[in-house]
Amino acid sequence: MGGVLRADPLWVETFTGLRTERFAKLVKVVRERGGNGPGGGRPWCLPLPDRVLLVAVYYRTNLTMRQLAPLFGISPATVCRVIQRLRPLLALEPAPRPVADVDRLWIVDGTLIPVRDRTIGASSRNYRFSANVQVIIDADSRLVVASARPAPGNKADAHVWRESDLPATAAGTTVIADGAYLGTGLIVPHRRRAGRPLLRGQEEDNAEHRRVRARVEHTFARMKNWKILRDCRQKGDGLHHAVQAVQAVATMHNLAMTR
Repeated sequence: MGGVLRADPLWVETFTGLRTERFAKLVKVVRERGGNGPGGGRPWCLPLPDRVLLVAVYYRTNLTMRQLAPLFGISPATVCRVIQRLRPLLALEPAPRPVADVDRLWIVDGTLIPVRDRTIGASSRNYRFSANVQVIIDADSRLVVASARPAPGNKADAHVWRESDLPATAAGTTVIADGAYLGTGLIVPHRRRAGRPLLRGQEEDNAEHRRVRARVEHTFARMKNWKILRDCRQKGDGLHHAVQAVQAVATMHNLAMTR
């Protein structure tokens, strides 16, 4: 059975949103991490670029494995094996340690990823079973710096932040967040109290804070162009699949944003 999609410039740019040279960097990253190594059985029926394209299309379109199989001319079982093999290799690299004498500004926020498995997700404020994912971006480059393992969607952002490894990652760096992170030591907006209006300087600070923090919301909007983050269908260990999806999408988002 012959497939339709191949790692050609037309298909790459159409189905992944990555320019050809960015996709080539993604393939290089996967190859350097051992993606083209022996799998312990027969050789793969697709070359590495086509396999990377398959995983990228899976994340971008959220098609089922039965739908992807005829597009690449392989069986649904092979699609599953390719995704399981390459998914961890697309994960975001660990954030570099901050340099003390460099003024850096990071932004953290959480977003909700709908999950199908109700044994691990939780009904959140939008009445959908979801997972709460914390992401840090660099305010200047707008690249994703780090992401935390997803937590049930009914947990508060501040609680998820404290339980994650992100505070250790961000140690020594200025990090701003919204009012949901009150009491975490991050830079949050001035809080209006009953009968005590904010001073003019505080209003100006909050306006500047909102202007800068909006960049993380824009990043989430771009990342959710990869529709896997709009509906994670995996069951059994959905949060595990969700964190790999977030980290893989972060890698592709960073490549797409790189000049």
